[in-house]
Amino acid sequence: MQKFILIFLFAPLFTMGQQPIPMMNFTELEPRLYTNDGNTWVVNFWATWCAPCVKEMPYFEKIGEDYADKGVKILLVSLDFVNHLEQRVIPFVKEHNLGSEVILLDNLQANSWIMKVSEKWSGALPATLVFNNHHRSFYEQNFTFEQLEAIVKKALTETL
Repeated sequence: MQKFILIFLFAPLFTMGQQPIPMMNFTELEPRLYTNDGNTWVVNFWATWCAPCVKEMPYFEKIGEDYADKGVKILLVSLDFVNHLEQRVIPFVKEHNLGSEVILLDNLQANSWIMKVSEKWSGALPATLVFNNHHRSFYEQNFTFEQLEAIVKKALTETL
């Protein structure tokens, strides 16, 4: 009985290091797409079933690591189905050792919010929004590391 109590008491400590993946709707996400906090935000819309998204994921992680000291923040917005959070998204994040912030967007009625991200967005994946207090750009494409790095560097130096 004492062993059970100890395991019960300490089990939460072993899971606290894992980053939870919150689920939110677009109304909750939208203010984050206009954050003016002095950082440069790279927001990538992706899904586990999107091969180009999966291929470029390490590039976002590397940009987040390489440019953290310059205020670059990565937000990975999964458009997987909500019922795939436990089956696909969480295992994907663990398997790829993603350190960036990940959220799962409850994307019902996607046609009602896609244009709010960018009028240029057809809804195809991957899609990336890069912004800061002085710059805003949107890309409906997949990237090489060099392309993504060039876009981030441009955002860090360009003003509106």
